[in-house]
Amino acid sequence: MAARAGVSRATVSRVVNGSATVTPEIRAAVLRAVDQLGYVPNSAARSLVTRRTGSIGLVVSEPPSRVFSDDPFFAVVARAVSQELEGADKQVVLLPASSPAGHARVERYVAGGHVDGVILLSMHGSDPLPAALARTDVPVVSHGRPITTVPLPYCDCDNVAGARSAVRHLLDRGRRRIAAIGGPPDMSAALDRMTGYREVLSGTDRRSLVAMGDFTRESGAAAMRQLLEDDPGLDAVFAANDLMAIGALHALRQAGRRVPDDVAVVGFDDIEAARYTDPPLTTVRQPVAEVARAVVRRLLGSEEERTAEPLILPTELIVRDSA
Repeated sequence: MAARAGVSRATVSRVVNGSATVTPEIRAAVLRAVDQLGYVPNSAARSLVTRRTGSIGLVVSEPPSRVFSDDPFFAVVARAVSQELEGADKQVVLLPASSPAGHARVERYVAGGHVDGVILLSMHGSDPLPAALARTDVPVVSHGRPITTVPLPYCDCDNVAGARSAVRHLLDRGRRRIAAIGGPPDMSAALDRMTGYREVLSGTDRRSLVAMGDFTRESGAAAMRQLLEDDPGLDAVFAANDLMAIGALHALRQAGRRVPDDVAVVGFDDIEAARYTDPPLTTVRQPVAEVARAVVRRLLGSEEERTAEPLILPTELIVRDSA
């Protein structure tokens, strides 16, 4: 290629790697030679020099059965991350980490220099990865508030305020016995949504009544059955995500309870299926894709930008027929 362009190999290397020290005429000659010879840069060799891989790891601390289930959350995040990285000429590498072996594998992969940065998704409180990755020189940003002693930059939606808006809506509709279906207690989204629920009720004469789920449809149905057994007179339920709310709708129908006449139901997420439940689900819309894009921008920014105050995006109550 150097011979075709009439320049040295060092000059070809500078052009291919985007150096600004080459004259426009020489650059044009080299690029013509690149086009004529169909040259494709060796990314592995380039990364040895630049110490950059062009890849960002998306670490998901959930089993594949959950990631590739009917929960659209993970697909929305992955799509938004991929699109944002594409604009920066980078690619996403999915790194499952739902077991001790998975944690060790991801730690080795990241420490080995295979990615330029890491996005943590769906972290649990006992997850060892934040501390392990903090020992590397690779920048890390969390999608969602991390529950960890290791300080990590993160972006999230306002889960507490979103839950407050849902419970206040139920109170404004005259509901008096408002139960809740909580998510996994080692995840910040679940904790924050229950905090919002309890904060609103604490200012009233209503008592809280909570059954726990795991963010799946099946766990929502089981929790709803438990709540009806604990308090047959309940007239409203706030579920910490839409899949559990959909499970609750199914359990209420099986129990002969009419929604919203007997029991009003509010979810959290505003997944597409929420519009097609019977009745359509009132829910809190969270900006999942917007948070994911903000995480990427923070990860690719300067160290000062990464360590700035967490970015918390607002939620919105979407009122439909279930409440």
